[in-house]
Amino acid sequence: MPESIVINLVSQTLSGVHDGKPFEFPVSTAARGAGQRHGSLQTPLGQHIVRARIGAGVAPDTVFVGRRATGEIWTPALHAAHPGRDWILTRILWLSGTERGRNRMGEVDSMRRYIYIHGTPAVEPMGVPASHGCVRMRNAALIWLFDRTDVGTVVTIMDELPAAPPSTYRDGGGA
Repeated sequence: MPESIVINLVSQTLSGVHDGKPFEFPVSTAARGAGQRHGSLQTPLGQHIVRARIGAGVAPDTVFVGRRATGEIWTPALHAAHPGRDWILTRILWLSGTERGRNRMGEVDSMRRYIYIHGTPAVEPMGVPASHGCVRMRNAALIWLFDRTDVGTVVTIMDELPAAPPSTYRDGGGA
């Protein structure tokens, strides 16, 4: 199990460490950027936990609506028949905020906003903000993550790159 997961809105990545080895996957977060409020269609910042794991064992590309498998499997034809549909596929890691007033309770509650890490069709872009607030992943990457992530895993969502370590380069030149 990853000790924690970090989602970075600037780099559009999901990263962590599993069995001592780092992992990183491209993701797609909200097209409207970072934001906490209900109805904003933005990705909430701060510390969360995985509250629920949904879809264990279903086929890749299984379609979910309201956290329930519909019996449909995503295909290009199904996609064309439902233009504009926000596709939630394969697995769901449902997030719950842990910071009262920031991403938990009231109008900023990530769980009540139905913020997930979920699969998306292969035709949707990765590495660019395009979602309605959730964190989209490629289905194979999501299955890998889902199989290694337990309820209670900490997920931090941030919108800045970590500070770079100070440079050790010295040019040796005079002023």
